[in-house]
Amino acid sequence: MNLRQLETYLWVAKLGSFSRTAEKLFTTQPAISSRIASLENELHVTLFERDAGSVRLTASGRSLLPMAEEALGAVAEMRERAGAPAEVSGLLRLGVSETIVQSWLPELLAQLRAIYPALDVEISIDVTANLRNELVDHALDLAFLMGPVSEYTVTNVTLCDFPLIWAMRPPIKGRKKIKMSLRDMLRFPILTFPRNTRPYSEINEVFRARTGSAPRIFPSSSLNAGQRMAERGVGIATVPAALVADALADGRLAEVETDWNPTPLKFTASYISDPARPIIGKVADLARKVADPTRYTAAYT
Repeated sequence: MNLRQLETYLWVAKLGSFSRTAEKLFTTQPAISSRIASLENELHVTLFERDAGSVRLTASGRSLLPMAEEALGAVAEMRERAGAPAEVSGLLRLGVSETIVQSWLPELLAQLRAIYPALDVEISIDVTANLRNELVDHALDLAFLMGPVSEYTVTNVTLCDFPLIWAMRPPIKGRKKIKMSLRDMLRFPILTFPRNTRPYSEINEVFRARTGSAPRIFPSSSLNAGQRMAERGVGIATVPAALVADALADGRLAEVETDWNPTPLKFTASYISDPARPIIGKVADLARKVADPTRYTAAYT
């Protein structure tokens, strides 16, 4: 019995597929099948039921799995205690919402580079719905998204909240705030997040409920594009307050004060625990420290 066999056993159990495990571990499907067969022969048990391409744990496979997880976790901890953190290497597949990219992600990456110089980080920027699917599908190791993710296999670490405000180009130079009702706002296009996001749905529902009319919504996957359109007078944008401090201060944007603002964006670091890779949980914890919300909202409270 060796660690490679135990790692393969763990991932086949998680992914339910020899082919997907082969992709995850950068090897071939025959190699995965061989490792599982060798482990089963050594243990004198059948770990998986194979049926028309599907793979399911047997009763023996389920009962032994926690022991394999503990063994891999113990080995990972031993390696970490025996060596410096700088020895941590490999690829971390990180999914990130754009709000995080525009705020504290650069600082996190700088700290990761200093603490774990041999760790490579591959970044995917997308909306929460897509990041969640990729995480559950094991295409990502860690995701910073609007959470928590309601999946029993997923660990969620609370990161921070970003209050949302309305902002538009000031009609009079130097004007910092504009009072407006939701009905007044219907005269302008609403610049906001993509269709498959909570802010988009919430804005559409609240405007319909309170005014009886649907707003004209211009969705965009780019926060930066939405802000630039608002600065050029295209419409009223809903944006994280912490990301438009400069535009508000220098008069490119004015805050629109009304009786309703969209719900603040609540972010989590979400991941599926891998006993063989404790670095994932450590990066999530480091993100929690870097993402202290008081550092990004103090100017608006």
